[in-house]
Amino acid sequence: MSQSDPRPYLWMLCGAFAFSVMAVLAEDLTRTRPGGAPLCDWQTMAVFRAALVALFAAALAKHAGAKLVWFRPGRLWVRSVAGSCSMVGTFYAFGNLPANDVVTLTNTFPLWVALISWPLYGEAPGGRVMIAIAVGITGVVLVEQPHLEAGRLAVFAALAAAVFTAVAMLGLNRLRDIDPRSVVVHFSVVATVFCAGAFFLTPRQQPVTRVLEFGVMARLIGMGVAATAGQVFLTLAFGRGAPAKVSVVGLTQIVFVMGLCAWAFGRGVNEIAAAGTALVIAPTAWLLSRPRAAKPKEVKNT
Repeated sequence: MSQSDPRPYLWMLCGAFAFSVMAVLAEDLTRTRPGGAPLCDWQTMAVFRAALVALFAAALAKHAGAKLVWFRPGRLWVRSVAGSCSMVGTFYAFGNLPANDVVTLTNTFPLWVALISWPLYGEAPGGRVMIAIAVGITGVVLVEQPHLEAGRLAVFAALAAAVFTAVAMLGLNRLRDIDPRSVVVHFSVVATVFCAGAFFLTPRQQPVTRVLEFGVMARLIGMGVAATAGQVFLTLAFGRGAPAKVSVVGLTQIVFVMGLCAWAFGRGVNEIAAAGTALVIAPTAWLLSRPRAAKPKEVKNT
């Protein structure tokens, strides 16, 4: 596929929009309604999200004839376990924060990739990268100032999810020899186990029987379909386009979620939070799009 082919970036736009729909449905399921209670707990929502994607992804992989991989290599488990921890943290945050805040926080993962690469690969971040990280953290503080003042654990859960996503992405970079559909199935199955653990080990407020209500079930299925579509589009985009450019396009999810939340919940845009969002997006986009330093060529002795 040629570098001028716009399809990978259109696919990433579609993927970002699909994940945005999933995020808004997640908030709709867990937000407290006037005079009532949430439709379901974040644990129930996380189990459905992971399990439905596992089923859909397995069906797509079987249809494509992809060979599923389960036990080896070990780096596949690093990617799946880190991604599963990220999913649990993300859905805990969805249960306690507005969707646009969660998406902004979890999209800081490129900042953490830059920091984690230092001890893992010896790639020390330069001065400009450190400035970008500082700007991004300033943006996080502006976006989350009301929640930080209230001592909300969900803020730190979302940031922890971003760190785990960074670990998962670093692991994903070493799985190019495995069919992407197999990677998605493995991750989704492991994530289902982790989410089920959170379901049974952490306190819940809403009865599980609420999932039998038509409105709740419709939202849960819609969330699973949106997440699967987003995963498929993301896989297509990264498989055919330049990863750095595709990643930058993926940041449109933050804008999509802000717009969808304004439409669905009538939520206005706070000026300070908007400035903070811009401070998160700008350095993140720069980190994603900057060229990697070329390795010095070996000089052969003659």
